[in-house]
Amino acid sequence: MSKKRTFEEDLARLEDLVARLEDGELDLEESLEAFEEGMKLAGELTKALDKAQERVRKLVRGRQGELGLREFDSPDDEQDD
Repeated sequence: MSKKRTFEEDLARLEDLVARLEDGELDLEESLEAFEEGMKLAGELTKALDKAQERVRKLVRGRQGELGLREFDSPDDEQDD
């Protein structure tokens, strides 16, 4: 069973791929493979950032002024406070 990589690991891998592509030392096939992997990683990283941004938006003040985090699928998401 493979372990899920962290955001930071995926970002480091993407940075490595970009550096290798920029060096220009890869042959055409290696460049295409690096580009494809990089595009996939970029999409996954974008999704992770979008999810984190949505969680930050869900940070709300409660009735007593305390800060709390509502879950995405919370029934409170559809109610107007």
